[in-house]
Amino acid sequence: MRLLFVFLACLAFGARAAPAVPGVTPTEIRVGSLQDLSGPIAALGVHFRNGTLMRFEEENARGGVHGRRLKLLVEDTGYDPKRAVLATEKLLGGPGVLAALHNLGSPVVMATMPRFLDAGVLHLFPAAPLKEVYEPLHPLKFGMSPSYALSVPPAARQLIAEHGFKRVGILYQDDDMGREVLRGMDGLLGELGLKWCEQTSYKRGATDFSSQIARLKAADCDFVVLATVVRETIGAYTEARRGGWRVPMLVTASGYTAQVHELGGAAMEGLYGVVLLPHPYPAAANRALADWIERYRRQFKAEPNTWDVFAWAGADLFVRALRAAGPQPTPARVAAALEQVRTPRDFFGSPPFAVTADDHLALRQVRVAQIRNGRWENVADYLPIGRR
Repeated sequence: MRLLFVFLACLAFGARAAPAVPGVTPTEIRVGSLQDLSGPIAALGVHFRNGTLMRFEEENARGGVHGRRLKLLVEDTGYDPKRAVLATEKLLGGPGVLAALHNLGSPVVMATMPRFLDAGVLHLFPAAPLKEVYEPLHPLKFGMSPSYALSVPPAARQLIAEHGFKRVGILYQDDDMGREVLRGMDGLLGELGLKWCEQTSYKRGATDFSSQIARLKAADCDFVVLATVVRETIGAYTEARRGGWRVPMLVTASGYTAQVHELGGAAMEGLYGVVLLPHPYPAAANRALADWIERYRRQFKAEPNTWDVFAWAGADLFVRALRAAGPQPTPARVAAALEQVRTPRDFFGSPPFAVTADDHLALRQVRVAQIRNGRWENVADYLPIGRR
């Protein structure tokens, strides 16, 4: 009898001591985020942190989700994959996290995503336009940024059809990002029965684009795709305009930012850009957006941009799924709830978001904008993105 009592007591103690869901306590839900707050893309990392934090604090002000407050744990990676791996282990230790949200940067994401997934942690909406973040299908990984091979061709197709371009050229960064754009555009030109007018590349960090622009101009391109980021977009476009060459150019979503026209000035007029989520310009804001902008300014003493919108929207999808998952959230329950998410257009003017059991990419639409009078203006409604 005594042995039976000890056995039952051990079972009871074991049941009480069984580990809870990592990141979920009686009072809070812990969410991790790997951001660059001190490295080369810190300007993005700060905004991804801010937008996410803003949405969480809005929910906390309403009492949290099923009575639990949302706690955002941000680790600074400096855009260094090695630091990111150490930061991942820190987030997974102790109470852990229920999800990793908006991890920033392709090299950081590729170095850390397997570790989060192996630990059974949700890997949600990283700021990395890689198909690997949503394909192949995995029960815990979800994306919001379509790959460059998916997002650029619909915008290019729209402009080619509208203006009748026949001689398409490309300037691309000689790395995975640039080659991904090249791959997507290869497919589009094949569908349209067109061939490249010219292809030219540059090494990351380049500041002189005179030879590349000269090659594109000599080849008589009538439309150029820029697989570039902010500084390189400004440099290449300015070089073309300085030489009097006014060929239409389309930059990827990495170049769709207010920094381009703020830093590049009047020389950037006419540039086309691929839009994932809109920039929140105060002058064009509806009442709800104007209120959001003002609250952001008060909270962070800064102006919001498209990356804040992205972060806020991804955090909102997570909050919706948490609510639907019920009072006892687990990664599996939240993932199942995410697969039911359907949203209408919001006050930002974002497209609808949808996640299904066989498609974990929440955003499958893009639109085209153009810099006019010192700001990005939409020139086409949202265009569907297929699978490639």
